[in-house]
Amino acid sequence: MTEWVVRRWARYGHERLYAETPGGTALGYLDVKTGRLHSDDHSNLPMLQKAVSEHLAVGQPPPPPPTPSPPSSSTAALGPRRFDAGAQAGSAELASTDPVRAGWRDISGTVAGAAARERAMTERAAQGRVRHVLARIVGAHTDERAWRIGADGEQAVADQLAKLGPTWRVLHAVRVGEKGSDIDHVVIGPGGVFTVNAKHHPDKSIWVGGDTFLVNGRQVPYVRNSRHEARRAAGRLTEQAGFPVEATGVIAVMGAHKGFTVKKQPEDGAVVVVQRRHITRLLLKVSPRLTARQIDTIYEVARRSTTWT
Repeated sequence: MTEWVVRRWARYGHERLYAETPGGTALGYLDVKTGRLHSDDHSNLPMLQKAVSEHLAVGQPPPPPPTPSPPSSSTAALGPRRFDAGAQAGSAELASTDPVRAGWRDISGTVAGAAARERAMTERAAQGRVRHVLARIVGAHTDERAWRIGADGEQAVADQLAKLGPTWRVLHAVRVGEKGSDIDHVVIGPGGVFTVNAKHHPDKSIWVGGDTFLVNGRQVPYVRNSRHEARRAAGRLTEQAGFPVEATGVIAVMGAHKGFTVKKQPEDGAVVVVQRRHITRLLLKVSPRLTARQIDTIYEVARRSTTWT
């Protein structure tokens, strides 16, 4: 009998058996709950099935009968050693044939500000053409204007994020949950994962002191909301990637022509406030935390609509 190397991994509600050849070549893994085999190389599936079967034959409680999954250009094996700190993580199992993840939509092509522009168009339709034109002429502060300015701000931040370079991945207008909320930008790169919230405040003043964020002297819950948004994203990405993913919230401010002052950044370091034009510099200065393979893995799950909904 070939001495396959089979290791059990259980975390975040998942249970898997990873298999390697005696020479250390990763074959893939068995998802114990679904009974499916996953590998980055379809030709490895027979060896993977044999390795798992022999392992279970020596007294392990049998899972559901394993069913080979069709190959996918985006799937890759997760080796058991890759969950150690500083180690590389491969792509999680993401075959669209998995009934749990069937029906996902690729959101990587969503344009910046898409959700805000939809809301602006809805408000514009409710206003009617004549009222909308009059409101634009007199500069009235309508809901349509607020959403339109917000969308413009998101696009401006997206333009800045596009300068990060090829080692970074950026998603825009990521819809989360079923209540219409969205993350303006999800950024994944060597420095980690960041949820970016664009705040466009033309001709206003901004003052930040720890968790206190003032717009023209009025306190707004931007820091609290950004912290919650980052934690929520980290939880969803961790669940789908199969290894711990941390996220930092970034509040990117533009406008603020009457003053922008950050007396002190938010308390716990989970949120950073920065002017829009400086966001690229900020992210590029962060010390590397993720390997290229981890970046690809997180992006692979992040671009799937089912990760967020």
